[in-house]
Amino acid sequence: MSAPLVVNEIYLSLQGESTFAGLPCIFIRLTACDLRCSYCDTAYAFTEGKKQTLAAILAEVKRQAAPFLNSKFNIQNSKLPLVELTGGEPLLQKNSLPLMTSLCDDGFTVLLETSGAHDISKVDPRVHRIMDLKCPASGEVARNRFENIAHLKATDEIKFVIGTQEDYDWAKQQIAAHQLAAICPLLFSWVHPLTSEQQSKVLKPVPAGLTPITRQQLAESIIADALPVRFQIQQHKIIWPPEQRGV
Repeated sequence: MSAPLVVNEIYLSLQGESTFAGLPCIFIRLTACDLRCSYCDTAYAFTEGKKQTLAAILAEVKRQAAPFLNSKFNIQNSKLPLVELTGGEPLLQKNSLPLMTSLCDDGFTVLLETSGAHDISKVDPRVHRIMDLKCPASGEVARNRFENIAHLKATDEIKFVIGTQEDYDWAKQQIAAHQLAAICPLLFSWVHPLTSEQQSKVLKPVPAGLTPITRQQLAESIIADALPVRFQIQQHKIIWPPEQRGV
């Protein structure tokens, strides 16, 4: 029998990021993370959570998915809602692996949001792995596990969270050095400023001397440099208050 997972929250909303943005999605937010990125907007998930069995998690996902699964609008081979494991860092809990496999076996399109600091090679190949490469302003650039790049497939995605000009320049360097555009979709996500409710003393400070970049500057730089990336914003923070949970 699988050991329980520590779960922060499970909720149905719209996917706010990635190439799946805008689609209905059930989020399974797991507790704990071993990074402290300067811009993290879910610091509450570092410690808050309750143990749940694999069976209980699957049952809750199916309960929340029921209106879609029973809908007359469902299209064959396009099953909604999506299911995403996020955190925290889902891969810190090893039983996230059988959970993802079970969700795939049940026919869900499964997404994994991971920091890129942990081995992704053992994740079920049916899962869409959305992997960060941490930029300098995160304070966690040294934690990037570049060995993961060799395991990425065309169905995966690489995300750069960009808050400074140095982040942008670093991301460009990684794309060129590792020929990332030939592997999978690339996402440039602008750092949305944290609200007072989202700020936490445990987060790392932005390293001194970096130059902030606005979302307009980021968008215009992508165009000017003809980068093969997708500019994205966190749609859920536009629809709902940025600090609201469960959306």
